[in-house]
Amino acid sequence: MPENDQPMWPSSDEDGSSSGARETTPMALPDPPASPPDGPGVPKVTSSEAPKGSWFAPNVAPELIPGLNVPTEEPPPPPPPAKQDLADRLGSREPKPEPKPEPAEAAPVAESTQFIEVKQAESTQYIQAEPKPADTQQMAPRTPIVPVERNVWPGAQPERSDEPRSDKPEAQPWREELQLWREEQQRREEQLTQRRQEPQPPQQPQQRAEAPWAQRIDVPERTAEPAERRPGLPPEPPRGIVPSASAGSLARPMRIEPDGQRFDAEATVGIERPTQFPGAFQQQPQPRNEPPAEPPPPPPAEPAAAEEPPKKRRKGKIIAIVAVVVLLLAGGGVAAAMPKVSNRLGLPWAPNAPKGDSPDPVAATRQLQGPDTAGQAPTANGVKSVLSGPAGNSALGQLNGSVVDPVTGTTLWDHSAGTAVTPASTTKVLTTAAALLSMDPNTRLSTKIVQGADPGTVILVGGGDVTLTSLPLGTESPLYPGAAHVDDLVAQVKKANPNVKKVQVDLSLFKGATTAPGWAAGDAPSTFATQIGSVMADAGRQDPKNNNSQRVPNAGSALAGTIASKLSASAGGQAAAPKDAKVLAEVKSAPLTELVSDTMELSDDVLAEALARQVALATGQEATFAGGAAATIKVLKDHGFDTAGVKLSDGSGISTENKIPAKLLTQLMAAAAAPDGKNPNTGKLRAMLAGLPVAGGSGTLADKRFETPASQAGRGWVRAKTGTLTGVNTLAGLVLDQDGRVLVFAFMSNGSDQQPGRDAIDALATSLRKCGCS
Repeated sequence: MPENDQPMWPSSDEDGSSSGARETTPMALPDPPASPPDGPGVPKVTSSEAPKGSWFAPNVAPELIPGLNVPTEEPPPPPPPAKQDLADRLGSREPKPEPKPEPAEAAPVAESTQFIEVKQAESTQYIQAEPKPADTQQMAPRTPIVPVERNVWPGAQPERSDEPRSDKPEAQPWREELQLWREEQQRREEQLTQRRQEPQPPQQPQQRAEAPWAQRIDVPERTAEPAERRPGLPPEPPRGIVPSASAGSLARPMRIEPDGQRFDAEATVGIERPTQFPGAFQQQPQPRNEPPAEPPPPPPAEPAAAEEPPKKRRKGKIIAIVAVVVLLLAGGGVAAAMPKVSNRLGLPWAPNAPKGDSPDPVAATRQLQGPDTAGQAPTANGVKSVLSGPAGNSALGQLNGSVVDPVTGTTLWDHSAGTAVTPASTTKVLTTAAALLSMDPNTRLSTKIVQGADPGTVILVGGGDVTLTSLPLGTESPLYPGAAHVDDLVAQVKKANPNVKKVQVDLSLFKGATTAPGWAAGDAPSTFATQIGSVMADAGRQDPKNNNSQRVPNAGSALAGTIASKLSASAGGQAAAPKDAKVLAEVKSAPLTELVSDTMELSDDVLAEALARQVALATGQEATFAGGAAATIKVLKDHGFDTAGVKLSDGSGISTENKIPAKLLTQLMAAAAAPDGKNPNTGKLRAMLAGLPVAGGSGTLADKRFETPASQAGRGWVRAKTGTLTGVNTLAGLVLDQDGRVLVFAFMSNGSDQQPGRDAIDALATSLRKCGCS
């Protein structure tokens, strides 16, 4: 069946082409009058108030039929036509002559009483109709008497008294009609039996598909009618198929207008409806007032076409599910073809999938090879030859420098190395060396909170640790690995004294001014320094993860306020902690060696000043800028280093008043890089080398350093401490030459511009890397 030929079962006798009301107007069935005033005919079966669009009042104009609703010429009397409609087959009507005008008092001649079977949901009703005169056959074709199904809900049908009963005079003609119909059924059954016995040609599948699905019905087997009563009957159509209305030879459904006119209508009766449809189609059988016939024979097997609608719906669902699955598979295939998806899933076609088998693992031996200490030593001429060109660069301004072989202690190149000049941040080489030489390398700086004068007061006591971090517990400081946490202090205080009302701070460990001579007014606070105190968080940085973050002023007092807010207390300013006060909380910094490394790599000015004061405290000096400077020089001198010409105002190199000769810088570096056992200071100073920035890789040498063609060869090989001030560029460190020997150097440029001076000094250090100086 074509896909668009979906059968639609009518729920009533409404005209499907109409847009009228959904409910069907019940059919009015009045009792037939004994003698109609206008002569014989079919009485009206509906009222004029039937809604538009119903079966009896369609919205389309009736078909023009000559002789019925339009005038026609008087044709000659034709021979009696063959009985070919359903009413004739039933033998309930004979050809009658054309009606002629008769007086009003003349009674109509009634040949027999006819009934229109009205099949309702729960009962079958009959409408008595008077036959027309015989001459009406010349005006219109025979009008079939067809059963009309009506959709009547259970309990809604009215009681009818117009069905024929055996006690009425008109019941006898009806009995005769029934007997004739039974004889007709018997005769047809015999004919069908004979036809089945004869061989039948195979039926073409197309023959069944040509007729509309709605016209395929099962024609019940009828008994054959005597041949003498039914001459010239046309052949019966194939079982299950109702011929179209245009065939003309068989009974067709009729539409009866209120004025008695009849017109062809679509066949909507006699079709067995499927039981799976809900609503009015699933109606319970009701007892009939008069059983006119014997039980009919069992109906033949339902044709396959009757199951097509549900099959189509199931087929549509299956097709929809298959389509969705196909789309999902297609979408998954497209997604799997995407490089990112295939790479993530490790699919065979992924771009980064291995093109072959993985190679077998190869045993590897890790062996660190130190510098050569037994080979041919570098010579002064070799070093001089590689430095003569770069050292003459005018961008260096006034150049002071020195190159030393740490294995032998021999000075290989000296360019005004004994003249003290402004060192800038290379001052930290002296400060860290003095700290390592005067203190235990495992020294940790302590920060405490002790009980104050009253139970609700606590005092933050600074021990010189400026690396205490404000980052949450469990978060490592990227600038100071291993640093203590402020939150640790707070947690300990809450446990020891949960009723803290006031937090004070004791900064008395460091004395004197908070800024050094030679510092500019904008140096504290700035992005590299703040006022020096004995305790602060993250060296005063606002952002604990950014080395170049702006520093807060008076960072010690700011930290006391932070702790007070965490304890829901108030900040009480500075106060001296009582001696032997009860310690409520304590945390400690990373070891001294780690603090030295942090100072060198980050060029941390605040941490360097804190270390200088620790040197002062270790040597009995007052923890001030001056005390730290004096203690540093004394410690270096006591360990055999030449401190002639050295002048220090701070421990960081911010002060422009600091003066250091290049020779002292190379002596300290040579001692730190010397072979083990040769120099008694090497064991303590070795830690100073661990924090030296790597050219192009870490610390202050990672950004915009060793990027020119003259200095790129030094990337990764040069390790040195930088120093930069206005007009000052310095570099002190070590490098491995082409012979595998370690060379230590100190280059100090004064009166140079910042970037050109940096590039020129980087080129000097790179020249030593290119040197085969033996």
